[in-house]
Amino acid sequence: MIDPYAFGSGALAFGLAFVTAGLFALAFKGLYQLITPHKEGPLIREGNAAAAVALGGAVLGYVIPLASALSQTHSLAEFAAWAALAGVIQICAFWLVRHFALPDVSARIARGEMASALYLLMTSLSVGLLNAASMTS
Repeated sequence: MIDPYAFGSGALAFGLAFVTAGLFALAFKGLYQLITPHKEGPLIREGNAAAAVALGGAVLGYVIPLASALSQTHSLAEFAAWAALAGVIQICAFWLVRHFALPDVSARIARGEMASALYLLMTSLSVGLLNAASMTS
């Protein structure tokens, strides 16, 4: 039998966590698009798959530790702190790629070069997985 009170309380907590995480993900996506020299929105609308892959990798690389933070934290404030840190780390990963590994990565993405997009995707996912695992210790 389901306890309606417990379910209602749990559903409310779920809804709050889900909406908050969704808002953090959207905020991260917007901020990430602001800091990248290439403009993902127009590039994706023009059919640039490299821009979609790179942006998708960054968002996934952020959402993975976000999910970990949801499962490890006990308050909305604690979750928000971890979510903010995960975003900073993901943006730093892009900055490091752009300044050291592939200085012309934005131009390559704008030209639709999938190798650069896949490199960004791999970097974002790797950083996200390490970030998420670090939150559990």
